[in-house]
Amino acid sequence: MIQPLLLALLSVQSYQYWIEPCDHAETGCQNGDVELAQWAFEAWQNASDGGLQFAKTSDPQRAHIRLYWAGARQGMYGEARPILVDGKPGAEVYVRPAPLEPRDPLLRSAIVYLTCLHETGHALGLPHTADFDDIMYSFQFGGDIPEYFGRYRRKLRNRTDIRENPGMSDADRQHLKERPRAR
Repeated sequence: MIQPLLLALLSVQSYQYWIEPCDHAETGCQNGDVELAQWAFEAWQNASDGGLQFAKTSDPQRAHIRLYWAGARQGMYGEARPILVDGKPGAEVYVRPAPLEPRDPLLRSAIVYLTCLHETGHALGLPHTADFDDIMYSFQFGGDIPEYFGRYRRKLRNRTDIRENPGMSDADRQHLKERPRAR
């Protein structure tokens, strides 16, 4: 009985992460955006069925995944740049919290959350897909961008519904389980 438990514990991948505070007005970051990023990490951890464990750190240099808020000058929704931390692959994740200024605050929250989720997926080693239903879908394949975010927004009645609607497809969950493991 101890041996299967030990094997399960050894197969868990642990990541430290850090989220930049919302203290740079030029990025358009709002106080609740840090919580949206946190929910993205929780969603990947939950989707991993115990295979991933995330721990927040206050030291960005120790973090395997570092989430920064990007401003309009970067001209993107988000981006993930690979890094190595203590020999383990990780990423600097950049999320533009206000690529659009929608009149619907819940749509804005949905866009920020989904962008955090997508870019964190890259930090975990997931590539883009061509399936419009996936969080790892790439707009380079075309598709209706307003509909992509709008269909998720229609699932939400209030901001806390984001936590109950992780925004991942079954294929995203399967790709997470099949991805190469970092050592």
